[in-house]
Amino acid sequence: MKINSLRLAPLVAAMALSFGVAVAQTSGGSAGSSSGGSTGTGSSMTGGGAAPAAQPGTGTRNSETKKDDKLARADRKFIQEAAEGGMMEVEAGKLAASKASDPNVKSFGEMLVKDHSAANNELVQLANSKKVELPAGPSHGERKDVEKLGKASGKDFDKQFAALGVKDHEKDIKKFEKASGKVKDPELKAWIDKTLPTLRQHLAMAQKLKQGGDSAAMGNRGAGPGGTAGGNGANKSGT
Repeated sequence: MKINSLRLAPLVAAMALSFGVAVAQTSGGSAGSSSGGSTGTGSSMTGGGAAPAAQPGTGTRNSETKKDDKLARADRKFIQEAAEGGMMEVEAGKLAASKASDPNVKSFGEMLVKDHSAANNELVQLANSKKVELPAGPSHGERKDVEKLGKASGKDFDKQFAALGVKDHEKDIKKFEKASGKVKDPELKAWIDKTLPTLRQHLAMAQKLKQGGDSAAMGNRGAGPGGTAGGNGANKSGT
């Protein structure tokens, strides 16, 4: 009996050890599952808050999109196009202020920079409040006009600048007048109605400069042939 007890002792000890390990593994698995479940829940709960930190601006863009959806598509498009046109006028005005040979053209350029910069700043504030993303600069076509203007100089520059001022302000006035009756946002309409008189004033000045340039050009063209003809006539009468 004593021998059998000695033989059974290691077996009992091994069984006890195996049981203890099994219990430990079972407890660990449960704890792991519980911990994993908690971690998963925590991730989903904090995911919304953690996402902006991992991807700066994502949450802001989403919230802006929701607010932006409240603005009519046509209103948003007008704001973006008006911003492009306003920036173009400032760039053209800066060129005139530095390159124009006619003091009146130079003065008009300085006025464009001042007036359109003020209108642009107001539009930026309005766009920000409506969560509208503005373009970085003028449209492709408007940039080409400014680049072409920048290559001119002297009287030719003055003539091109006045012609561009008439063309662009006529286009802008038509667009603003149409938008004034169609935009849905009252704050945007107020900005349009406030800006329109300035655009009309600019158009009148550009037309006056263009007419003056055209008259001077016609006078110069007439003087040459006329003078020559007059000289020929005098010579003929003299003979």
